[in-house]
Amino acid sequence: MPEAHINLSKEGEYCVTGYIMDDKAKKSLQYIEDVTTNADEVQGRVVSEILSRSANVEYLQRHGLKGHTDRETFRKVMPIVTYEDLKPYIDRIANGDTSPILCSEPISEFLTSSGTSEGERKLMPTIQEELERRSLLYSLLMPVMSQFVPGLDKGKGMYFLFVKSEAKTPGGLVARPVLTSYYKSSHFMNRGHDDPYTNYTSPNETIFCQDSYQSMYSQLLCGLCQNMEVVRVGAVFASGFIRAIKFLEKNWVSLVNDIRTGTLSSEIEDIPVRESVMKILKPDSELANFVEAECGKESWEGIITRLWPNTKYIDVIVTGTMSQYIPMLDCYSNGLPLVCTMYASSECYFGLNLNPLCKPTQVSYTIIPSMAYFEFLPVNRKNGNIGNSISDSAISLHQELVDLVDVKVGEEYELVVTTYSGLYRYRVGDILRVSGFKNKAPQFNFVRRKNVVLSIDSDKTDEVELQNAVKNATTKHLYSYGGASLIEYTSFADTSAIPGHYVLYWEINQNEKTPIPKSVFEDCCLTVEESLNSVYRQGRVSDKSIGPLEIKIVENGTFDKLMDYALSQGASINQYKAPRCVKNASIVELLDSRVVSNYFSPKCPNWVPGHKLWCTSSSTD
Repeated sequence: MPEAHINLSKEGEYCVTGYIMDDKAKKSLQYIEDVTTNADEVQGRVVSEILSRSANVEYLQRHGLKGHTDRETFRKVMPIVTYEDLKPYIDRIANGDTSPILCSEPISEFLTSSGTSEGERKLMPTIQEELERRSLLYSLLMPVMSQFVPGLDKGKGMYFLFVKSEAKTPGGLVARPVLTSYYKSSHFMNRGHDDPYTNYTSPNETIFCQDSYQSMYSQLLCGLCQNMEVVRVGAVFASGFIRAIKFLEKNWVSLVNDIRTGTLSSEIEDIPVRESVMKILKPDSELANFVEAECGKESWEGIITRLWPNTKYIDVIVTGTMSQYIPMLDCYSNGLPLVCTMYASSECYFGLNLNPLCKPTQVSYTIIPSMAYFEFLPVNRKNGNIGNSISDSAISLHQELVDLVDVKVGEEYELVVTTYSGLYRYRVGDILRVSGFKNKAPQFNFVRRKNVVLSIDSDKTDEVELQNAVKNATTKHLYSYGGASLIEYTSFADTSAIPGHYVLYWEINQNEKTPIPKSVFEDCCLTVEESLNSVYRQGRVSDKSIGPLEIKIVENGTFDKLMDYALSQGASINQYKAPRCVKNASIVELLDSRVVSNYFSPKCPNWVPGHKLWCTSSSTD
């Protein structure tokens, strides 16, 4: 690649001057230019193509769309739906019905997503062709990135990538997370090693290992062995990258020994992993001494740039709930750019960040109009909730959807998609704010997931689920002991340590003559965890990405103090209600100052891979 250099703009953002692209990169950037310039025409073609292909589909015919492929008729007759509306159709497919129910193309697998009203994973149908669309979006990332950062083709990426557990539905279809599906696809496994942008320090075998310890250990070891070749580092979520650094902090002595001796720790028992790592691991006392010296220092500030000195940026999601990890990332990296490259979900891949070196608080994603048909449900936010979590009752939704090119800058919308895989006018649950336009295509800030109050990693817990979990615990344990009762409660996602964990603040009424044993509150902790969704429990049991839940008992009168604080900040006494989740540092400090005792869940909750993925009593192989 020809030489280029980076200038710092007045806004504090980076830009590359003197950069000359190759033909492949030029074509990628021209594609973005074309589809964003002709956004409405592309959207019309997409919806017409989806409807033409799905003309014989049961779901569309049931809603009177047989023979119609125009956007106007589609918007007039098709309802706006949630997962619960589609679940009966999805259950039929999961149980083996191969007729064209939602899509004319065969459903190739299900992509598992988190969060339904029952708190269990969703099953998103997908078709083989969708892999092409996802791969297309991935292929656009580095041409965009290379406009801002030169030399990315001169080294490797150290990315901590992991596969999650998968299951089979009663009908025999695989059900697994979208990234696991992509990593196990031929698009990823057979990617050309001559493409520098898909050249990672982690061998595929280390990524595919489902033992979280062995996978993390071997990926870190490979990254350290190739430390001078690393030009970019990352993980999917900021929490995952922080977890890797904390793992290094705990295990660096063993890793240094492996590098010094050229032998792999006996704790790594997976044979394919051992064989792939041993192709990279060689005795290197100089590197071992270097890693030992850096990791042995009292401060770990800047450890990323110290161990991997050629790193140019960290590629992680830091929007939404992940923003809580930004200060920790800044500390470990000496302020390297934090890059959010793309916006995607199990339902669909949506768009790209065309200004990737912007500040994390300014991340804006450009919707790529060819990915799906996009509509937007206007959201009217009401004020007055000091907990920073807004429930459905605080949102006024106007049922008239807005087309992609007609959204207004500064307004907030819930994303609604129609996909090639059989979702029609489906409410994704993401709340977005329009920040501007790239040609005719809008750009969005991710605001939040609708109704989510707690999140540490990929888990999402809403207010209803939390309420039910607390009710289960208090009814089963607290209320049966000495006439005790729960007066009020709130929650907090504590990420001050890794892994982060849920904290519940409880104000209780109890008989002072009959102290409540520690075991009662520990049982309450465990019951709350047992009542939360499978994504949370997988994070606790398998991924080790979430720590034990904690209950903090606060002094009587604490929630009165909390209300007084809210009123002092301008809240209306007529509208005030205790927040079910708190994020404001002053409120957390107030609550912590009144804690009289605290308790942790004594063990992990139950979790079985694939449990309750579908509504059926049939057994699976």
